[in-house]
Amino acid sequence: MTPMTVIRVFVPFAIGYFLSYLLRVVNAVIAPDLVRELGLTAAELGLLTSANFLAFAAAQIPVGIMLDRYGPRRTESAMLLFAAAGAAVFALAGSAPGLMAGRALIGLGTSACLMAAFKAYVMWFPGDRLPLINGLQMTAGGLGAITGTVPVEMALDFTDWRGVFVILTAMALTFSAAIFFVVPKRATTESSAESFREQLAGVGRVFTSPFFWRIVPMTVTSQSMFLATQSLWSGPWLHDVAGLDRDAVAHGLLLIAIAMVCGFFGMGAITERLGRRGVRAAHVAFAGMALFTVAQVPLAMLWTGAVVPCWMLFGFFGTTGILAYPALTRGFPPGLAGRVITGLNVMSFAGAFAVQWGIGAVINLFPPTAAGGYAPAGYQWAFAIMIAVQAAGLAWFLAYRKVAV
Repeated sequence: MTPMTVIRVFVPFAIGYFLSYLLRVVNAVIAPDLVRELGLTAAELGLLTSANFLAFAAAQIPVGIMLDRYGPRRTESAMLLFAAAGAAVFALAGSAPGLMAGRALIGLGTSACLMAAFKAYVMWFPGDRLPLINGLQMTAGGLGAITGTVPVEMALDFTDWRGVFVILTAMALTFSAAIFFVVPKRATTESSAESFREQLAGVGRVFTSPFFWRIVPMTVTSQSMFLATQSLWSGPWLHDVAGLDRDAVAHGLLLIAIAMVCGFFGMGAITERLGRRGVRAAHVAFAGMALFTVAQVPLAMLWTGAVVPCWMLFGFFGTTGILAYPALTRGFPPGLAGRVITGLNVMSFAGAFAVQWGIGAVINLFPPTAAGGYAPAGYQWAFAIMIAVQAAGLAWFLAYRKVAV
């Protein structure tokens, strides 16, 4: 692993994932501006923000095939052009449908950022360095989440939310060019010799596997709640339930993002150490997702006695869903790894779309407060429903014994 390989391969794909996460979470900070300027209801805010997840999910299977067929360099550089177009549409939109179209294009454009990186690292780095490289990749995403908090709030002192998205448009175009022109070609391994029919058959093999279906329910329910809340509803909760002002909300989101970065590193290290003692990654993932579910109980109870530490636990344990990805790939041949991961991503991000919109729909059932915020009782019911759904996913893992993990 030479320094030049790190510069020409890791850095371009890392900044792509940085941008992907930044675009995913930025609405948590600008939500009050969108509501005030366009008069959005909670359901509209949840739907337009979650359009990112729906498009992201719909693109996963095609992206998996494209990565195997055309390679990560060409696939991600092309997809980021859609993200740039989406950010531009969002910046110019004057209504909820326009914002939704922009978010959908952003989701489509960023749908390859993580999977393309993982495939590229397999191509360019030795196997024993992949845990470190993959961990650094997830950290790049965490830094994007951090940038989407206080730095975005500071940027709003100099421009408005539209100006922020103009900047994000320029970043997407720049990062697309960097990936295409800086990442070196590797013609011998960049494309797959499999036919399109064979690639589709591999997708079918993944989705008919009992091994796949034992792990998926708990992962999808956990990841859906984490992605949907961390990228939108955490900010409004801190404002409407905890009563924090705008600056305090931004700093709270910053600490949640820092806890998330710690979770990516910490849970990965714990899993690796326990793996040496014979503890399987799927079992560590189960324990982590169970703790994540428990961490949501004070939030559902609207407890604000230690509001930021509670949300930091949410951010830390919310990352444990990612442990299911390597656990799943171990149950399939290496040639199916990309389709296994994107298969799980389809369901996780489709779930995030449903949960993000659904939370808004539940909140919308309650009249707004006198101050113009959303009713705390709406958050209480929405979070309680999701805790029950996640508990059912965890129970499925324990009850489904057709295959060991």
